[in-house]
Amino acid sequence: MRRAAVVTILALLVHAGDGRAQAVSAPPAELPSIALPPALDRVLRDYEAAWRRGDAAALAALFAEDGFILQGGRPPVRGRAGIQAAYAGQGGAPLRLRALAAATADTVGYIVGAYGYGDAPGDQGKFTLTLRRGAGERWLIFSDMDNSSRPPRAASAPPP
Repeated sequence: MRRAAVVTILALLVHAGDGRAQAVSAPPAELPSIALPPALDRVLRDYEAAWRRGDAAALAALFAEDGFILQGGRPPVRGRAGIQAAYAGQGGAPLRLRALAAATADTVGYIVGAYGYGDAPGDQGKFTLTLRRGAGERWLIFSDMDNSSRPPRAASAPPP
């Protein structure tokens, strides 16, 4: 009798632990977009347009001369020439960028945002842009870091 009670308690504990592991949580709600001042919005719209055209030179021109791209799974790239080479062969898709947060102070700023493609609902990834400008000049991207919102792929098992 006592053994049966212990087995029952252990079974309940194991089941309770499994319940937490099996619980399905709803995906987090999408964060709302914010409106950007025209000078910052231009950065996003010019980036979208150059990406849609697959124009690596136009993308690189949006960056400061010593700017960075920080793409997931790839080493950092610095400088317009490197950025243009890294973007060569990328793009050509209907990129959609939206801002989630932004701020500027004098000659530096940032945009935190999300991206998607075409008419597909929801965001597919997120990004941060750090920005820099000279006095009276347009905003240029100093760094662009992006990554997917998709869960990482499961690691494949090594061959036997």
